[in-house]
Amino acid sequence: MSTPENNLRLDYVEFATRNIAATKKFLAAAFAWKITDYGPDYASFEDGRMTGGLYTAADAPLKMNPMIVMFAVNLEDAEARVKKAGGKIIKPSFEFPGGRRFQFTEPSGLELAVWSDVRADGTKIG
Repeated sequence: MSTPENNLRLDYVEFATRNIAATKKFLAAAFAWKITDYGPDYASFEDGRMTGGLYTAADAPLKMNPMIVMFAVNLEDAEARVKKAGGKIIKPSFEFPGGRRFQFTEPSGLELAVWSDVRADGTKIG
């Protein structure tokens, strides 16, 4: 977006994955992201707010630096969706100043996280 208010802001995120088919299937199932294929080794995604890409890389790192963190209004629902879609929770939900989060790996091993600013009982944190 070539508008002044978007100058020097994050605009697009690309994930390297060792198994693009598994990653696409997981992201669509767990988070309802829209996936558009551009050949066997690249796809784009739309999450409703941000766009990005997925590409095949045999040596893709499994842990991101920086960690990519998604927001959820209901953390328990997000965790259930991750599990149902085939993700593995690697760091169970924990509270930190301002919120709670959990970390997981998707089926090809990519590590991501989800956070919320609401406790399990529905009260706002912070």
